[in-house]
Amino acid sequence: MSDRPTPSGLIVRGLRAGLRLADFRLVAFDMDSTLINIECVDEIADFAGRKAEVAAITEAAMQGEIADYRESLRRRVALLAGTPETVLEQVYRERLRLNPGVERFVQACQAAGLRTLLVSGGFTYFSERIRQRLGLDFARANTLGVSHGRLTGTLLQRPWGDIVDGAEKKRVVLEVCELMGIPTEQAIAVGDGANDLPMMEAAGLSIAYHPKPAVAAVAKVSILEGGLDRALEVLG
Repeated sequence: MSDRPTPSGLIVRGLRAGLRLADFRLVAFDMDSTLINIECVDEIADFAGRKAEVAAITEAAMQGEIADYRESLRRRVALLAGTPETVLEQVYRERLRLNPGVERFVQACQAAGLRTLLVSGGFTYFSERIRQRLGLDFARANTLGVSHGRLTGTLLQRPWGDIVDGAEKKRVVLEVCELMGIPTEQAIAVGDGANDLPMMEAAGLSIAYHPKPAVAAVAKVSILEGGLDRALEVLG
């Protein structure tokens, strides 16, 4: 086991020596600020002229200062009401980029035989595009309500509920593990914010990418500098 900061901004905590990607069967990724460089809700709000209000709620939620993530997301989405649906494509084309090292790390996971899951408190408009772009196996996210070409300020209801929050992320990871017939110890969870903590605590390995302090305090691997592929330095 190890618990050590490295000079290059990588912190490893309680990780078994010799651990390899091939020891795992599933990797679950958060999307916003983990796989991609933005918080999509904040960028949509920017086009709507509400970024400061929305970003303040987003930051408090990611830091864990707002306990009810569902309510925080509802509040943010409500502020987007009336925004043209075309803004979503603008955000995707003009603002959204994959974070450094994402493609290399995902490809390494796929080459090692892991199934790949994107589970996000963000929106399906973006998660489906990222799933296809990276060739991920599964994706689960929230769906924005749209009527007459404009956002309604609501989220669509689904049979399982209307919001993917921390508890739902954990539930999805556990469900996929069950469907695959694997123990949770063979799952990796990758995220950055407080709503990623439940799935990270359930998984056998947690990787935090440029995390908020509450996440860095408990993740087994924290990447403080560089790209997501820095995780390969400790996974062989």
